Amino acid sequence: MSEGAQPLDELLDLLDLEQIEQDFFRGRSRSAIVPRVFGGQVAAQALVAAGRTVPDDRTAHSLHAYFLRPGDPGAPIVYTVDRIRDGRSFTTRRVVAVQHGQPIFHLSASFQTYEEGLDHQAAMPPAPDPETLPTAAEALPRHLPPHIAERLVQARAAVDLRYVGATPWASVGEPREPRSQVWFRTNGKLDAYTADPLLHVCLATYVSDMTLLDSVLLAHGRGGWAVGDVVGASLDHAMWFHRPFRADEWLLYDQESPSAHGGRGLGQARIYTREGQLAISVIQEGVVRVPRD
Repeated sequence: MSEGAQPLDELLDLLDLEQIEQDFFRGRSRSAIVPRVFGGQVAAQALVAAGRTVPDDRTAHSLHAYFLRPGDPGAPIVYTVDRIRDGRSFTTRRVVAVQHGQPIFHLSASFQTYEEGLDHQAAMPPAPDPETLPTAAEALPRHLPPHIAERLVQARAAVDLRYVGATPWASVGEPREPRSQVWFRTNGKLDAYTADPLLHVCLATYVSDMTLLDSVLLAHGRGGWAVGDVVGASLDHAMWFHRPFRADEWLLYDQESPSAHGGRGLGQARIYTREGQLAISVIQEGVVRVPRD
């Protein structure tokens, strides 16, 4: 691990679940921007739990999840893994996250042995070099009150996340095209974890819940839950992992929102490596409500 990577160390420790019995794991939480467990954290931890019960030669290729109840950051989360199927090529797991005797999250994940096959992909869209963009610590204070910017930067300190163009808070009150891009990578190298592809997948899962619904906010000139001009939460989340990648190398998160209606907003995205390989596809729907006066 590179020097100065304490937040990343803390995140890796957060993803290192305690096994309390066969197919039962316990995780803890860290503080989030809002007073509930961050959705990306519980999704990543659930995928860790599923992966702990899968043979090493099978890598995660998809997950489908529902956020059922707000998580309590002050209480442990118990993850129960159900071994749905172990086939010759595919392994399926179901994970339920429980707090205070109630399920808060449900995940289905599928794993596959490597095999050759047809290969094509959508082209990577244009994007500036991530090294030329300001860091979150530089960009966020330009458009947010200092205390909110500080909370956001601290909550995301394990990730080097850089906005392409203006942040969602730069034009509150001015609707924009419902598209956004960010580059991201872990805030430190993962040299000791090179041989563990599941960790890189879980870290990308963690980050995937940070900005996906920003494009919904852009379409309506809203700043989001951090500034309080909308209230919301993730409802469901799906990811497909197409090609190998490393979470400590730059990934382009290209996001858009095709629809918002009925108090819900939909975000969809593709994640590319810096070399232009399509690594991940993501779709998420969330509650997006305008606060009542």
